[in-house]
Amino acid sequence: MSGQDGVTELRSAGEHGPVLVGRGLINRLETLLPELVGDKVEQVLIVHQPTLREIAEDVHLRLSSTYRRALLAEIPDAESGKRIEVAEFLWQILGQSDFTRTDVLVAIGGGAATDLGGWVAASWLRGVKVVHVPTTVLAMADAAVGGKTGINTNEGKNLVGAFHLPAGVICDLDVLESLPRNELVTGFAEAVKIGFIAEPEILDLIDADPERATNPASDEFRRILELAIAHKLEVTSNDLTEQGGREMLNYGHTLGHAIEHGERYQWRHGAAVAVGMAYAAELARLSGRLSDADADRHKRVLELLGLPTSYPAGRWPTLLSVMARDKKSRGKLMRFVVLDGIGQPTIMNAPDESVLFAAYQEIAS
Repeated sequence: MSGQDGVTELRSAGEHGPVLVGRGLINRLETLLPELVGDKVEQVLIVHQPTLREIAEDVHLRLSSTYRRALLAEIPDAESGKRIEVAEFLWQILGQSDFTRTDVLVAIGGGAATDLGGWVAASWLRGVKVVHVPTTVLAMADAAVGGKTGINTNEGKNLVGAFHLPAGVICDLDVLESLPRNELVTGFAEAVKIGFIAEPEILDLIDADPERATNPASDEFRRILELAIAHKLEVTSNDLTEQGGREMLNYGHTLGHAIEHGERYQWRHGAAVAVGMAYAAELARLSGRLSDADADRHKRVLELLGLPTSYPAGRWPTLLSVMARDKKSRGKLMRFVVLDGIGQPTIMNAPDESVLFAAYQEIAS
């Protein structure tokens, strides 16, 4: 709920720390952080991406007056930062500074930074506190929330990781206003996903006015973001380790991850997931699960946002091979999250390859 200071505090029934949504929150980190992690913390490691150096240095200055020691660590941008070599660099800093379980890691940046920061926190001393300060729509709506952490390997995305709940997530809407339009919109794909699987109000807001829906200064934007976060918190509090309902949050991700892998992670995650959702809709339509109207709505909503809904026809063999070893598969049997209707996600187990191929032809360019 919203407080008198304009901050919305979203909580789950589980052990996930609160998610704070508001404006100017980074400028209050020296007071917000102690409220999230308690008063026993002596050291803070601030992990940030290169483009956020100025923000990170300001945070460092603020936290240096609060804690015995505040350390800064810059990591490579985007998916290149989610490598074991980068994790080893952070472990070295933690070891040299005698970082203990009562200390805290603060990850500032997009989803790659929170994925890496969360995994380093999970692995150091088998778990230290982490607070995420996401600076992209994708990270706020998805990556920083829910406790999934991980790094990439040559074999695929997020194949090495752990479930590690953050002590808190601080979403400062002010930082989104300087994002390039493309980055803002591609990050919106995860919020659209929540619209398709659980919160159709998100789709209605986009249909009504896509410009206001994607304007970080608008009430519609904040409403969409809070709906997406609240749903993810609810799902993950009931199924942290993805044994049941949480798997539905993978809607669009099976093909999406395969596209990212095929593009050597040069595509934005949200753009790949957008194509993945368009594909999942066609798979459900061809299987008699989803109506033409609901399948067509996928393409309309995604294209209203300027997100892609197609991918080159000749890439199918490679995509199929990558999907077959996706972490969501069970042995050699592929699994897809599909819809029986808007807000009605379900699992399709081991679909025939001919159906998979036919669905791909519907989105092939």
